[in-house]
Amino acid sequence: MKSLIELWNSYPKIQQLVWVAAAALLVMVLVRAANHFFSARVKDPIARYRMRKFISFVGYAAVIVYAAVILSSRMGEFAVAFGLIGAGVALALQEAIISVAGWASVSTGFVFRTGDRVKIGNVLGDVIDTGFLRTTLMELGEWVNGDQYNGRMVRVPNSLIFKGP
Repeated sequence: MKSLIELWNSYPKIQQLVWVAAAALLVMVLVRAANHFFSARVKDPIARYRMRKFISFVGYAAVIVYAAVILSSRMGEFAVAFGLIGAGVALALQEAIISVAGWASVSTGFVFRTGDRVKIGNVLGDVIDTGFLRTTLMELGEWVNGDQYNGRMVRVPNSLIFKGP
């Protein structure tokens, strides 16, 4: 019978998956610790919310980059294929890419914040959440007169930030 070390060494792809899972677990713990640490020190709720989202995003990105590096030992051989696939994906997902750029513009340019009243496209409402692809608004007006909520929560693509005033 093989020893545990020989068995472990005979499956390198399993080793890589275990290392990626361990790194993901470690990053998840670090993200939670960082969110807890900064939540206690940042008093402004909007800044705290953005800080938590940014820390989570950086953690996810770190795990994805680490997994790509660990799991792709022959990446140099596929550079042309990855380039062509990337161009096709960029063309197919151009709306999503513009939405992520809109999120970056809103997050870093302070175009609007959570709680602000905005009109994006044809929707007027108060901003509840700003995600990577969509901004969630509590809609005003329509069949309700005045500045009262009509009860609908509308998710507007962030790409509309670049397409209209």
